[in-house]
Amino acid sequence: MNANIAVIKGDGIGPEVVTEAMKVLDAVGTKYGHTFNYEQLLMGGCSIDAYGDPLTDETVAKAKAADAVLLGSIGGNTSTSPWYKLPPNKRPEAGLLKIRKELGLFANLRPALLYDQLKDACPLKKEIADRGFDMLIMRELTGGLYFGERKTEEIDGVMTAIDTLTYTEKEIRRIAIKAFDIAMKRRKKVTSVDKANVLDSSRLWRKIVEEVAKDYPEVSYEHMLVDNAAMQLVKDPAQFDVVLTENMFGDILSDEASMITGSIGMLSSASLNETKFGLYEPSGGSAPDIAGQGIANPIATILSAAMMLRFTFDLDKEADAIEQAVKQVLVEGYRTGDIMSDGCKKVGTLKMGDLIAARV
Repeated sequence: MNANIAVIKGDGIGPEVVTEAMKVLDAVGTKYGHTFNYEQLLMGGCSIDAYGDPLTDETVAKAKAADAVLLGSIGGNTSTSPWYKLPPNKRPEAGLLKIRKELGLFANLRPALLYDQLKDACPLKKEIADRGFDMLIMRELTGGLYFGERKTEEIDGVMTAIDTLTYTEKEIRRIAIKAFDIAMKRRKKVTSVDKANVLDSSRLWRKIVEEVAKDYPEVSYEHMLVDNAAMQLVKDPAQFDVVLTENMFGDILSDEASMITGSIGMLSSASLNETKFGLYEPSGGSAPDIAGQGIANPIATILSAAMMLRFTFDLDKEADAIEQAVKQVLVEGYRTGDIMSDGCKKVGTLKMGDLIAARV
């Protein structure tokens, strides 16, 4: 296979961890006879510095022309970053929202898997961690509160901020179909998370999910209110397989799920449109406080590259090879600082990438 990948290394630790993911992809290419061609693009703070814009139209066009996008985290520290002082539509995060919309990336997949080797890093009680968990959070990514109309104005002498939460039947149906399709390849269970006791959008969400479920008789499904879901994630995460939810709820729950795995540095992410095209990125932030120190954990980005092989290029064997290489490195006791425990061997970003690439 000859694949063209748009690479956006981003800000903070992004360039460091994306470089290691590219190293592992090249190892896959060497072993299995594939060629990965990379075109490096700018987005986020680095794009603001270069062009005065977090995402240029030229970058969007080049990303669309690629087969997939590999992305590092973007942005900086909100308290000290000069980018944070810019208008909202000129901040790094605006670039991320724009590229999701421009590329039609409505489905965000975030696996949350607790490796046996990292159970000691899990903050949950030992009896909960020992049961393990392997879930996938399916988050709707281009609708809801984050993309609704918003304004701040003075009403009757009082400053008032308004954010609008809107979902259409089409938006809900297409993300529900994605969730049930993926559940068919997993343990065939969907938990749809909403706030139907309060929100009209959630009541429509629940209605459409029930309609889609009729087409998947092999998949069991349940509805769960978001506050209960947040509690159940720390009480009994093993109960979940595919968690389907809207944009803001998914943003919050996926970060909660990432931390119970032991480190957000272990969590990959895929954002898909209605074709095979996808954008792949780690779930964590740009961590500017450790950027340039060579200590960031690249595993989430490397696993995101594995998701790219699986979902965009249908290279399941190659994706398995990366995932097994990661597991093997953990079995051998190698750890970056964020997942370090007694008796293990501490390594930096570059060394971790070398170890995983060598075991592909």
